Amino acid sequence: MSVLDHNAVDLNPRISEAEVGDYIALLKPRVMSLVIFTALVGMAMAPGHFHPVLAITSLLCIAVGAGASGALNMALEGDIDAKMSRTANRPIPRGRITRPEAMTFGMTLAFFSVMTLGILVNWIAGALLAFTIFFYVVIYTIVLKRWTAQNIVIGGAAGALPPVVAWAAVTGTVDVEPLLLFAIIFFWTPPHFWALALFRSDDYARAGIPMLPNVAGPDATRLQILLYTIVLIAVAAAPWALGYFDAIYGIVSLILGAGMLAFAINVYVRRERSQSLRATRKLFAFSILYLFALFAILLAEVVFRALAPMAGGA
Repeated sequence: MSVLDHNAVDLNPRISEAEVGDYIALLKPRVMSLVIFTALVGMAMAPGHFHPVLAITSLLCIAVGAGASGALNMALEGDIDAKMSRTANRPIPRGRITRPEAMTFGMTLAFFSVMTLGILVNWIAGALLAFTIFFYVVIYTIVLKRWTAQNIVIGGAAGALPPVVAWAAVTGTVDVEPLLLFAIIFFWTPPHFWALALFRSDDYARAGIPMLPNVAGPDATRLQILLYTIVLIAVAAAPWALGYFDAIYGIVSLILGAGMLAFAINVYVRRERSQSLRATRKLFAFSILYLFALFAILLAEVVFRALAPMAGGA
């Protein structure tokens, strides 16, 4: 076969082997579910009436925008994912979807989610969603993740923005309350992901990702987890301390914070490898429960406030 013939064969489009499940996997559905939930809380907290159709539209756009970010992230990190046991089974490393297909899919979802939110709801929310996608894909995935151990700290801003986008969808503005939700997620992200990085440090080292345990060492990471957890507890109590929520939320946030602190201390003191792995896994698992429970009590209090006048009238 001549060189020309060989090039001609390479230029022929490959028939995709992807199934619906592969494209769903590109969206990172577990991450998307957390995004939807935190956005729902931000939307519920926002003052004023919001038409249910616009509310559903906004949540769908935020969810699709998060999925677009996940797809673009996977398209750009296919080489990394193939080297890590945690991610090797994703559609691109498995050869189910090509990088160009994932990029096209992600860009399409990003464009339509932003434009739909902007046109049907408001452009403040649309612009914030566009910035969220840009921050996650460009600032975190391309710039930070491969080059600095502070990737999770700075990049965590992208995951913390959905409640702000949802608030803006309702009000057309940004206020203190959604910024408090942003701060909670922002300070929750480092201990959550550094716990993962501690028991997956070999994975990250193999992929050449400068996660904190591989750059500063496990002991420094344990200290950072503990320090960020202390800050997180204070930040999580702020909605109560500033008078936006009642004592029930404050008490629950402190109880959950005590749990996070106990697990973080356990990670800090357990230095023997097998004990350390168990401690970090427990912290990682509890941190997910922590954030869900914290936002659940926020949502419950908002719903109770909305129902209280009707109950009183009855």
